[in-house]
Parts: sequence; structure tokens; C-alpha cells
Amino acid sequence: MNKCLCLVNAVFKMTNQQKEQWMVEAFSQAREALTAGEVPVGCVFVYNNEIVGRGRNTVNETHNATRHAEMNCVDRVLEWCTVHQLDYKTVFPHVSVYVTVEPCGMCADALGQLSVKDIIFGCSNDRFGGCGSVVDIPKLYKYPMNFQKGVQAEEAIELLKEFYKGENPNAPTGKVKRKVPKN
Repeated sequence: MNKCLCLVNAVFKMTNQQKEQWMVEAFSQAREALTAGEVPVGCVFVYNNEIVGRGRNTVNETHNATRHAEMNCVDRVLEWCTVHQLDYKTVFPHVSVYVTVEPCGMCADALGQLSVKDIIFGCSNDRFGGCGSVVDIPKLYKYPMNFQKGVQAEEAIELLKEFYKGENPNAPTGKVKRKVPKN
């Protein structure tokens, strides 16, 4: 019995270690977004223990409000499926999504419609969260997906704080933060 418990614990630890490995990749994408002047959200899609899609926010650089990290990852997976001659409808149900910030309602719904298996995210999104913070899209539409929040949440929050300290060059006139000189 004790031997069995050790095996279960080893598998659980390996799973947590694997989650952290995939989140490291997602944070790499988030830092890339921050460097590019984007809200620092990064994402990876994992299929059969392999990253098949990487993405980061590209909203500002594309001037397209739908180019969230998750949507960019969806595009990468569709390309991957084409190259590997696989039907995306059979791939997405086996995909685990690792994203630094809780998906918004739009992204949570898209991921639900694609039937992804899991969503693992860092910090909650108290303004637009689609996995329970504002609206619970998976529950609302009865999408059969699991999600786990709070994986490396502090790191995600720190990246967001760093972004919001600065100035968004794409903010409409009158909405741009003005730095007040200190006397």
C-alpha cells in the first residue's frame, strides 16, 4: 500500500513539474509580449507532451483586438495540424493550454468550442476573466474542460504590473498616461 502511495505521489510531482515546465515556456512568450509593448500574456498549447503552438498578445502591433495569446496559439496549432496532416478536431480535445493570465470570455469560449482538454493559468483576470473571475464560460456552456488557476500567479502579476507602470503608445489621445514631473 505504501509503495503504491509513493508511486501516485511521484506521478503527481512529475505532473506538477511538467506544468511548471510548460508555464516557463508561456512566461517566455509573455516577456516577449512585454518587450514588444503588448500586455504581457503568453501561452503554449501542449499535445502529446509536445508544444504544438506558442503565442503572445499581438493586439497593439496588429491593431486587431482579437489577437490574444490564445488566439495566436490556435492559429499555430491549425498550421501544425496542416503540416502533420491531422484533423484539428481530433487534436484539440487532447490539448492542454498553459497561459500566464486567465483567458478572457472570448478566448475561453473559443477554447471551449475547440474542446481543449485543460486550461492551466497563472493569475486571475478580474476585468475580463472567462474561467470564473468575471464569467465562467466552461460552466455556462457546459464545455467538458478542466481548468486550474494560480500556477505561478505571482510572476504573472509582476509582469502585468511592469506593463501598467509604463505608457501604452496605442492608447487613444486623452487616455495616454501622462508622467507628472516630481518636484
